[in-house]
Amino acid sequence: MSPKQNSAVGEQPSAKSKKATKAADGKPASAKRAKSAKPESRLAMVRRARRMNRELADVYPYAHPELDFRDPFELLVATVLSAQTTDLRVNQTTPALFAKYPTPEDMAAAVPEELEEVIRPTGFFRAKARSLIGLSTALRDRYDGEVPGTLKDLVTLPGVGRKTANVVLGNAFGVPGLTVDTHFGRLVRRWKWTDQEDPEKVEAEIAEIFPKSEWTMLSHRIIFHGRRVCHSRKPACGACPIAHLCPSYGEGETDPEKAKKLLKYEMGGYPGQRLSPPPDYPGKPAPPLGTPAGAE
Repeated sequence: MSPKQNSAVGEQPSAKSKKATKAADGKPASAKRAKSAKPESRLAMVRRARRMNRELADVYPYAHPELDFRDPFELLVATVLSAQTTDLRVNQTTPALFAKYPTPEDMAAAVPEELEEVIRPTGFFRAKARSLIGLSTALRDRYDGEVPGTLKDLVTLPGVGRKTANVVLGNAFGVPGLTVDTHFGRLVRRWKWTDQEDPEKVEAEIAEIFPKSEWTMLSHRIIFHGRRVCHSRKPACGACPIAHLCPSYGEGETDPEKAKKLLKYEMGGYPGQRLSPPPDYPGKPAPPLGTPAGAE
């Protein structure tokens, strides 16, 4: 593990971040100035947003899709299953799923009740089973069993919307895309990059701030940060490495020691969501489904 990666694991914020984020009273200087400063201009917001992206890249040099997959079909299926559940639960479920149904042809021919039983741990298993059989049938009949590599084609598949399509395009085909999930939407609004609520409008506005080449990795960094530090109900503001750039500093716990206890996954010294994480991931792999609590 490189020094940069090591500093990001369970040791937030770094000395550099503390220096940048702390004022004399322990609050980020930018947070104090925001109360009295004039409204931020569009140009200033874009510059701040791009700086936040650069600093997030330093914090999460290992950011990656948190679904286990070996090919576009597995990523497509896993992404559909990830609705209304965690990537961890999906990753714990897909080994058995792909062992039983390794190809679109196999899944298209699945007995619905049997498929439902395999994916039951992910929740909403009846609706998801219908989507999986439907998209697999479409892949078999319309695309020769291959996942298409365009947004236009992907969104015609049952259960596949823009978010799922962008995940597949960005991570299986190398086509830049923004993944506007709940974490992404929450953070970009909290950071005042947009005030839009509709995912497509959020996607359009954020796409205007960053070059296309940054879209996929920007998505990973924001989602990583939302899952590990900038939580929905109680952000770990006092342990946030980009607090000095955040206009919403103070919405969460500002005491560094208390905030540190709120960190999740590798940032808090716990396992991640993938059973088979990338080689450069600095945390622990997640345990398989059914592993007893506390077992490694």
